[in-house]
Amino acid sequence: MQISRYSAPEFDPYGDARPTGTDEGWQAPTAAGPLSSVLAIPGSKSLTNRELVLAALGDGPSTLRAPLWSRDSELMIEGLRGLGTRFERMPGTGGFGDDLRVIPADELLGSTTIDCGLAGTVMRFLPAVAALALGPTTFDGDEAAYRRPMGATIDALRVLGVDLDDDGRGALPFTVHGTGRVQGGPLEIDASASSQFVSGLLLAAPCFENGLDLRHTGERLPSLPHIEMTIAALRARGIEVGNPSPGRWTVEHAPIRAVDVHIEPDLSNAAPFLVAALVAGGRVTITGWPSETTQVGSRLVELLPRFGADVERAGDRLTVRAPDSSAEGGRGIRGVDLDLSDAGELVPNLVALAALADTPSTLTGIGHIRHHETDRIAALAAEVNGLGGRITELDDGLAIEPVPLRGGPWRTYADHRMATSGAIIGLAVPGVVIDDVGSTSKTLPQFTQLWEQMLA
Repeated sequence: MQISRYSAPEFDPYGDARPTGTDEGWQAPTAAGPLSSVLAIPGSKSLTNRELVLAALGDGPSTLRAPLWSRDSELMIEGLRGLGTRFERMPGTGGFGDDLRVIPADELLGSTTIDCGLAGTVMRFLPAVAALALGPTTFDGDEAAYRRPMGATIDALRVLGVDLDDDGRGALPFTVHGTGRVQGGPLEIDASASSQFVSGLLLAAPCFENGLDLRHTGERLPSLPHIEMTIAALRARGIEVGNPSPGRWTVEHAPIRAVDVHIEPDLSNAAPFLVAALVAGGRVTITGWPSETTQVGSRLVELLPRFGADVERAGDRLTVRAPDSSAEGGRGIRGVDLDLSDAGELVPNLVALAALADTPSTLTGIGHIRHHETDRIAALAAEVNGLGGRITELDDGLAIEPVPLRGGPWRTYADHRMATSGAIIGLAVPGVVIDDVGSTSKTLPQFTQLWEQMLA
């Protein structure tokens, strides 16, 4: 096994593009004692952006109740607005902002530019929608987005007969020359780098003239629950999605039914708060936890007990209690050996937890998170090691040896989950200063307020 070790000064996933943030940064608060907190979390980004696409392609107006209002969802709204979709904000029912009525365009029109920011769902879901529009649509985004893989989407659309100009980059920026129709039919792609390649095609597939018969050709398919989320959203709108064999999905040409849908709380965004109970002691309760869900964050119910937590469900409330501290003076947090291939978005917060555990951990199956907002494997190793930690990169994971950490700067690389991971470590390590806590606006603009509420 090839192993490389990084320290903070040697690694910069941004190259010449530096992370944004104030000169002062945000000093992560240290817990003064055990927690006793009850919190509500805003809506799921993954569900919101899927439902926005399906509503825009629907056969009539749809209403999204308690959607997430964040940078990623607002970029999706603006992208769809540029293609002709209309939106009406309505008084909210979820406590975190307005509801949203989505009115599909009579005819999708291109001749626009879509700003993807750093949102994988925007850059991978909307190109197939733009192919159904008349006229060219240019996709651009943050400089860091230029390094996110897009080849599977670009190649797939070309196979389906879509004219697309990317100057051979296989990445942003590129232009989709839509003709108002996509033939569809059989298609093979390698989605090893992201399940979003599959989801983006499935969401638009009912509008393809021959539907879609999609096969994944790679050896591994990460984050399969996100594809299951896409399938569930399609089925709720009357679209039958077949799954005749692993890695193959079929969708017939059919109208996408307009529906009113309530967006669940974002369970992955609940992760730092639930993890905080183990680090600081005490308990944290999240309200609105769904009884059934396709969200990856639901795996916290089974993962956190592996670290020693006590997890209790009572109606729509999920409570995590800290383990008893060990006689040797540790936190009572156990190290783990986990394959997290289907839960990559939980990895950064779980790495922060493992770095504060009493015994070593190994997290594997996560090579694909090198292609998320930043190279999360290298970034996590760099930042924890920059505080005196001992994390070693593996071929597809991280080996974490807990040692006492010291305060210091924590870089986020414009990655919201790097920011929340730094905050977790700051609960136990005074003096952790996060350079860009504002990066949490990508999926949870209220992060710092909720964090302070939890600690109050």
